Amino acid sequence: MLSELRAVASEPRLMILRWLKDPVAHFPAQVDGDLVTDGVCGRSIAAKLGMTQPSATGHLKILERAGLIRGKRIRQWVFYRRDEERIARLKRMIEGEL
Repeated sequence: MLSELRAVASEPRLMILRWLKDPVAHFPAQVDGDLVTDGVCGRSIAAKLGMTQPSATGHLKILERAGLIRGKRIRQWVFYRRDEERIARLKRMIEGEL
């Protein structure tokens, strides 16, 4: 649980999770990969954050290691989507602790 809490203890990572909850509302259509089924390209997430791709990738890797998002490689890009089951479990654990 500690890695999950650390992962969400950052405004950019919370924004990523919020945006990925409804990717169609927050990101333009992609050439490769469906926004909902495949996820959002890391480049699009970096652009929306206003960060370099390496900085955004650092945030995405933290969320991925915590199990809150999953990456899927399509061609040379990685597309990210939320792991709703893990996020729901984290919410339940937080509610139980508070």
